[in-house]
Amino acid sequence: MRTVRVDEIRDTVARLCWEACYYLPSDVVQGLKRAQATEQSPIGESILTQLIDNAELAATEAIPYCHDTGMTIVYVDLGQDVHIVGGSFADAIQEGVRRGYKEGYLRNSVVGDPLRRVNTGDNTPAVLHTEIVPGDRIRITVLPKGGGSENMSAMKVLLPGEGEEGVKRFVLETVESAGGKACPPLIVGVGIGGSFDKVSEIAKRAILRDIGVHHPEPHIAALEKQLLELVNQTGIGPQGLGGVNTALWVAVETYACHIASLPVAVNLQCHAARKRIAVL
Repeated sequence: MRTVRVDEIRDTVARLCWEACYYLPSDVVQGLKRAQATEQSPIGESILTQLIDNAELAATEAIPYCHDTGMTIVYVDLGQDVHIVGGSFADAIQEGVRRGYKEGYLRNSVVGDPLRRVNTGDNTPAVLHTEIVPGDRIRITVLPKGGGSENMSAMKVLLPGEGEEGVKRFVLETVESAGGKACPPLIVGVGIGGSFDKVSEIAKRAILRDIGVHHPEPHIAALEKQLLELVNQTGIGPQGLGGVNTALWVAVETYACHIASLPVAVNLQCHAARKRIAVL
């Protein structure tokens, strides 16, 4: 049994919050550069150049890559042989987000009541997903999720007979409906299977996968390749102004489902595909 204090968890989450907003992941920067090299639209190429320059400036100056520093999604893979001491685990996560957004001068984008719309002033509460895993380590992933791309995400329960073609159709409908509103070039996370709640969760987890890493199942990897090609054939392009790079990547995650259902969720992520990971 390994002991970890809650203040270490709190401080780690705080650091990950501002690091995620300052430093675009290297796989995303490389994805933007590949898109820039292949973009056929002069306007699209110019936009991609600006996005790359913006990423470099944000990292150099230690300032947020985007003004929308997101609602904070925190994933914790908690080793079953870890004993957390010194206070509440969940409270430590929330306090870490609170401190991270204050210390990093990040915009507070969370309202406490979805109808009365009063800003909480510290970007809490964060959305926390915890999974118990083997081992004595804690893996923490912070995902700042912007409102524009989240607003254009969608979920639908298809009939089983609609199959793979139905999944492709729904993904394309979602991307085309979003147009430029989700700030392309996108990372497209697709969840297939599970239940009403599970499919949305795995769609969001899909956007955490690095660009260039395919699903281990060959038929799902093939579907990812087909979807990326189809999405880029829409012509939406960077920032919706036309081009061949509407998406940098499509990642698909699956889960078992009921014989009567084929749930599908599409979680769109903008070009500011931020994430930061630490292991304690």
